[in-house]
Amino acid sequence: MALPWDPLFREAFLTGLLLAPLAALLGCWLRLRREWLATLGYAHVAGAGGVIGAIIHWPMLLSAMIASLLAGGLKGLMSRGQAGNEVFGVMILLGWCLGLLAAANHPAADLVGRVFLDGQILFAGRGHLLTACVLVVLSVVVLHRVSRPLMRERFQPGHLRANGRQLWPMTLGFDALVVLVVAASAMAMGVMASFALLMLPAWVAWGVARGWRAALWLSALLGLAAYSVAFMAALVLDQPFGPVLVMVLLSLLPLRWLAQRRGAGGGAGDL
Repeated sequence: MALPWDPLFREAFLTGLLLAPLAALLGCWLRLRREWLATLGYAHVAGAGGVIGAIIHWPMLLSAMIASLLAGGLKGLMSRGQAGNEVFGVMILLGWCLGLLAAANHPAADLVGRVFLDGQILFAGRGHLLTACVLVVLSVVVLHRVSRPLMRERFQPGHLRANGRQLWPMTLGFDALVVLVVAASAMAMGVMASFALLMLPAWVAWGVARGWRAALWLSALLGLAAYSVAFMAALVLDQPFGPVLVMVLLSLLPLRWLAQRRGAGGGAGDL
C-alpha cells in the first residue's frame, strides 16, 4: 500500500486522484445534456494536440488544452449552442486523423502517441498535478454558478427565455471547463481511459442512484475507487495504466444491470 506514496509515484498518483472523480462527476452533467460523446471527441482532439505539440517543441499539456479549446469553439459555432453528438463525431475523426498522421511522420510524436493510447500516468509530473489542483478549484466555482441554469434549461427550457436571461454564458463556461478537464485527463491517463472515466461511472450511477445529487456523489466515488484500484494493479502487475483502468471501469457495469433487475428506483434519469 506504500507504492502510490513513493516519491517516484506520488505526484502522478495525486494527479489522477484529483482528476478521476472530477471527470466522473462531469460525466453526469454531460449525460444530463445528452452530450456524453463530447468526452471522446475532446479527448481525441487533446491527444492530437499533444502529439503536434511534441513535434513543434511546445509543452504537450498546453498544446492539448489549446487544441481542445479550439474544438470547443468549433462545437459552439457548428451547433449554435444546441447539444449534438454529430459535432463530436467530427472531432473524433479529425483528432484521430491528425494524431495518427503526426505520429507516423515524427519519431518523438510516435512515442507520445503510444503514451496517449496506453495511458501511462506515471509520466505525469508536477505540472499535471498543479493543473489538476487548479481545475478542481475552477470546477467548484463554475458548477456552483451554472448548475441551476443548466438544470432549468434541461427540464424547463422556456424558463430562462421567459425571464429574459441568456443561457450562452453558462453553457460557454461549462463547455470550457469540460474541455480543460478532458484535455488534462487525456494527457495524464490516455485518450480512451479519459473517455471511460467520463462515460462509465456516470452511466452506472445514472441507473443506480435515486436522484440527481446521489448520482453525482456515486459517480465521483466510483471514478475515484476505479482509479485507485487501477493505479495499484498497473504498478504491481507492470501493465499499461489505460487499459487496466478501462477494464476496472467496465467491471462496474453489472452494478447497473443488477440494480435495474431488482427494480432499484428509476435511476437519476427520473429525478
